[in-house]
Amino acid sequence: VQLQACGGGLVQAGGSLRLSCAASGGPFSIYTMAWFRQAPGKEREFVAAITWSGDVTYATDSVKGRFTISRDNAENTVNLQMNSLAPEDTAVYYCARGRTQYTISAHRGQSGYAYWGQGTQVTVSS
Repeated sequence: VQLQACGGGLVQAGGSLRLSCAASGGPFSIYTMAWFRQAPGKEREFVAAITWSGDVTYATDSVKGRFTISRDNAENTVNLQMNSLAPEDTAVYYCARGRTQYTISAHRGQSGYAYWGQGTQVTVSS
């Protein structure tokens, strides 16, 4: 399974970006998908996840109300709409595919994900 993330860039505080992740080479629609991020000198952290059907989403507290995760199972893509960006959102953002089929839960730890994209850089200037 290959995951290709794109959409990162440089944006001013208060701006928006939309990240996309395209999956290929294996099943997509039956797995939870997630976004993580890693800022310089920090651990990789959970940002948001969406269950296989798209019915349930999860987000870390710091992005609730600003970031929205969505998926298109027909296109094998997962997206992260990021609004009201702040300098503390600066990080490399990674998409990831879960390990368990048809689950309605979502791991917030990296161990719950079997495949990872290469990352896309998001930089928010103040």
